[in-house]
Amino acid sequence: MGETIKKGLVVGVKTTWTLGKIIFPVTLIVSMLQHTPILQWLIHFVTPLMKWIGLPGDAAIPLVLGNFLNLYAGIGAILTLHLTVKEVLILAVMLSFSHNLLVEVTVAGRVGVNVVLAVAVRVALAIIAAILIHLMWQGGNEMAQYGMISNSPEQITGWGAVMIAGIQKALVGIAQLAMIVIPLMIGIQVLKDLKWLDTFSRWMAPVTKLLGMKENTSMTLAAGLLFGLAYGAGVMIQAVKEDGVSKRDVTLAFLFLSACHAVVEDTLLFVPLGIPVWPLLMIRLVTAIVLTIVIGLIWRYAVQTRRKEAA
Repeated sequence: MGETIKKGLVVGVKTTWTLGKIIFPVTLIVSMLQHTPILQWLIHFVTPLMKWIGLPGDAAIPLVLGNFLNLYAGIGAILTLHLTVKEVLILAVMLSFSHNLLVEVTVAGRVGVNVVLAVAVRVALAIIAAILIHLMWQGGNEMAQYGMISNSPEQITGWGAVMIAGIQKALVGIAQLAMIVIPLMIGIQVLKDLKWLDTFSRWMAPVTKLLGMKENTSMTLAAGLLFGLAYGAGVMIQAVKEDGVSKRDVTLAFLFLSACHAVVEDTLLFVPLGIPVWPLLMIRLVTAIVLTIVIGLIWRYAVQTRRKEAA
């Protein structure tokens, strides 16, 4: 058992280092951009488009902050706005599909997922879901009642202080990553050596088969569902190296997790916003299943067509 834990620890540290080399510079750059006119310019650019998805102009603030910073920044911005339950639900669904884009998409690109595809899918899901809710749901016109959450904006002056704050955020982000990834990799190594992972893969076989993937993607899906897209990508990196997960299965797993990842944490984060969270969870889960199955079938058909043409 000692050798197993040691091996898992080494893998966890290596995975944290691989992800940290991506997360640190991206987090630092975005943290510094927060103190420049660039984010405000983006908000100004997006504001006229808000009416098409049933949102007021100032709702662009949480969307931009959520996508370029993180989900917490987006939720914090929502708490400063006077919105209806319907408007908050639209924002919650959009941010569930599309948040922390720069970090999560860059990490996904590390395992071979097309970055343009990754961004396009997440943004498209957010916009389509918003339009459908706006057109189909006639309720939710009462004002949202937020919980007791503190939202103190960060006051930093001077580029030296901005740089230090950005470095601190990046280091904290990597520390949080390590606290999840290293125990996760140790646990996965224990499961492998005890042959429990094989049993788990067999249990998950009907699910992965339904989604058009092989059994060896089961741990990637489980990690992403529970811990988030970036951490799921960490497991993907190891799975690609050790288990021979194909590029097709990695891409399908990423598409599934793009729509439905960190379902416990992300869903609970929206509880204080006073919206019905069960519909939010079901929208994400159903979208993930349908999207993955459809893309998997299209991919399989395209491969079969190319083979027939080659023959």
